[in-house]
Order: sequence, then C-alpha cells, then structure tokens
Amino acid sequence: MKESHEKLRMMMVTALFAALIGILAQITIPLPLVPITGQTLAVGLAATILGSRYGTSSVLLYLFIGAAGVPVFAEMSGGLAKIFGPTGGYLLSYIPTVYITGLILEKTRFTVPMAFLANVIGMILTLVIGTVWLKYISSLSWTVAFASGFAPFIIVGILKAFLASWLGITIRSRLASANMLPKKNATLSR
Repeated sequence: MKESHEKLRMMMVTALFAALIGILAQITIPLPLVPITGQTLAVGLAATILGSRYGTSSVLLYLFIGAAGVPVFAEMSGGLAKIFGPTGGYLLSYIPTVYITGLILEKTRFTVPMAFLANVIGMILTLVIGTVWLKYISSLSWTVAFASGFAPFIIVGILKAFLASWLGITIRSRLASANMLPKKNATLSR
C-alpha cells in the first residue's frame, strides 16, 4: 500500500514538473533563430530535484504533450513541426540532459557545488545537441550555427545552471524533509 502511494505521489510530482517546464517555456527573450527561454532552467530544476529517473519522466511527458499539439513549447507553440524544426534539437536534448544531470548528482552528492557542475555539463550538452541540429536542419555553416545557437546562451546558461542548483538543492531538501521524495532518492548532503 505504501509503495503505491509513493508511486502515485511521484507521478503527480513528475506531472507538476512537466507543467513547470511548460510554464517556464513561456518566459522568452526572442533572438533571430533560437530564443532564450526558461525551459532549460526548469529542466535543470527537474534533474536537481527529482534525479535522473523522475526528471527524465517529466521531460518526456512535457515533450509528448507538446508533440500532441498542446502549446507548451516556447511562445505558446506545440506540435511535431516544432520538434522537427530548427529548434527541435534543443527540445530533444532535454532527454539526455536531464538524465545525465540527475545521474551525476545521484553518483556524487546532492550539494549546490555538485549541482552547479552537473547543470553546467547539462547546459553544454543541450547547446551542443541543439546547435548541431540547428546547423543541419537550417543548412547553416558551423560559424553561423555556433554564433546563433551556442554563443548567445553561454552566460545565460551559466546563470540558469546556478539558479537550478541553488533553488533545486533548497527545494529538494525541503521535499526530503517533508517525505515527498522516495526514500532511496531522498538522501541529501548539503
């Protein structure tokens, strides 16, 4: 009985994080090819708070909802055309990004410095995958793809990595104290 309550609770938390990603996606700063959005902050929070398994589940749910046409992607967009369009690589990169970021924390420690390192690695992974996708889908040169899909996001990405780390560890600590995380994932080291 207790195990089924834990599964239900984590399904609800996973759904809430999918919704959070969709909400933060609407915070955008338009740029010519790829906007700056709050999606990557939300993905970092999901990884830092939920870890690899449930963080990945929340990203997959978010992507499935968006692929089905619900306007949860940046600028209230959705649909398969968005996933297979020029910025689709960034969206699809969230899957390995959240998994690897969460896994790094699970294999080391859930501390702000480790979360920052894991989120920076995740940010770089997102930018690399997204930039490569942008280059090929939009038939851009490497120079143009880097200048429009990678370089403008480095400073903002580092700031988001810090926010995801600090907020994520703080929220994770509170959720663990309230017994809102599975016991095997609730261990904290601040």
